[in-house]
Amino acid sequence: MNHRYEFIFLFDVKDANPNGDPDAGNLPRVDAETGHGLLTDVCLKRKIRNFVQTVRPESQQVDTTGSTKGFDVYVREKAILNEQHNRAYKTLGINPAKTELAQRNLTRDWMCLNFFDIRTFGAVMTTEVNCGQVRGPVQIAFSRSIDPIVASEHALTRCAVTTEKEAKAQSGDNRTMGRKFTVPYALYRTHGFINPFLAKDTGFCEADLELFFKALENAFQFDASAARPAGSMSPRALLVFKHDSALGNAPSHTLFEKLQITSFSNVPADDGKPPRAFSDYAPRITLDGHPLDSVVQPGSSSDLGNGITLIRRI
Repeated sequence: MNHRYEFIFLFDVKDANPNGDPDAGNLPRVDAETGHGLLTDVCLKRKIRNFVQTVRPESQQVDTTGSTKGFDVYVREKAILNEQHNRAYKTLGINPAKTELAQRNLTRDWMCLNFFDIRTFGAVMTTEVNCGQVRGPVQIAFSRSIDPIVASEHALTRCAVTTEKEAKAQSGDNRTMGRKFTVPYALYRTHGFINPFLAKDTGFCEADLELFFKALENAFQFDASAARPAGSMSPRALLVFKHDSALGNAPSHTLFEKLQITSFSNVPADDGKPPRAFSDYAPRITLDGHPLDSVVQPGSSSDLGNGITLIRRI
């Protein structure tokens, strides 16, 4: 990989809980000072990992001199990480109880080669079965809503109970009360960065980058659940800034600042109503002061000058 990349990802939420906080009764995450909605980087990475597991279910195990990369997922549901590390030691014929730095580096390289999420996001594998530490080339920031959000609380009734004791206590009425939280509507924005120097270290290549972007585009498609029904979370824009060099041609923050979205907090709607669809925000999205669609259409690119190309994937 010989290019540096930044990207901006916009997605919206309607009548769903995008990322519940387990320390707050599963309420949607918020910035306590501003009320803006938050979604963690780990939440998006989980969806990306799940997509890769869905479309690349094969687990290719090759040695560190092989030319074929594996697409297994290291941080998967209910995984035991030390067992993942032991796979490297077993394949390479190394005793994990008696390793030196050079041998650990071999296991580290094997893990990068075989696990997509390690060579993408990195991993700390300095556990009892030590495979070293990897800094990943792809970094994703927290997502933040454009406007403050309001979490709606809904009382739910289940017409059943869990135990016979509960049924006797209710004289056979058998009802259970519960709570569910949703965000009526919000548009979220997140930033990301791809470091080509770390990519060379982990073996992350342009084909891996394409799979990563495809996973981001489809992150919500296979993630439907009771908390996030199908269609309730949708990708709305994926803008990729490609530099013609590995070092890059402009600071990341200046590229991110090119895209501006006028919030309803700063400029309320003419009718005073809150936003409830992406169409409410679309006319408020500009790039360098011009409507986004007039600068670049989905599926096309635009030369921004100074060795930077803007690619609009969505």
